[in-house]
Order: sequence, then structure tokens, then C-alpha cells
Amino acid sequence: METEFEFELPKGYVDKNGDVHRRGTMRLATAADEILPMRDPRVQQNAGYLTIILLSRVITKLGTLNVINTHVIEGLFTMDLAYLQDLYQRINMSDMPSYKVVCPHCNQQIEVPLDFLLA
Repeated sequence: METEFEFELPKGYVDKNGDVHRRGTMRLATAADEILPMRDPRVQQNAGYLTIILLSRVITKLGTLNVINTHVIEGLFTMDLAYLQDLYQRINMSDMPSYKVVCPHCNQQIEVPLDFLLA
């Protein structure tokens, strides 16, 4: 199973020295990645900040930077932030779990997607 995904930012993060960092790696998110930031006061004051914290947790590499933290994510160009949000959604929500079941009417085995978002 692939757990890390390489990417290249459209614009790139410009550090304090003026160096541009475009290539990076994002890992799959864990339950803790999505739950723990909810305790952060910045998220409680502004729900939009959740994205910043999530990305700072799951991006494991960006160019030659030693540390990826919220300050780095805050410094991204809007286009790069949108790109990373889309990548996060694609790699973490791509495989919808499903169950193999037998149809009670025709006795054929079928796969039924399990959608946790339906209530």
C-alpha cells in the first residue's frame, strides 16, 4: 500500500533566503491528524485554520526545508495551497471501503460501498 505521495507545487514556497521549494512528499493522514488539530485554539477561533494544521502534519518533505510547520503552510501562494488541499482530498478519500454481499433477490455477490458520510 502506498502511504507517501510525491508532488510538485505550481508556484513553490519561497523561503526567507529567496529559495523556491516546489517538490515535496505528502503522507496519508491518520485519525490523529484530523482529530488533534480540533483542540488547537487557532482552529477553534477560525475553522479555516484546520487546513493549515492538517497540511503541516502530513507534508513530510518540501524542497530542502528541514521543518514543515504552520508558518511554512501560511507562506504558500494561494494556488499552491489549493493544489495541496486537492491532493490531500484525492489521496485520503480515494478508496471508499466496500463490502462484498450477496443480493437477497438474485443470490449474486456484489460490492456495496460503505459511505460513512451518509446518515
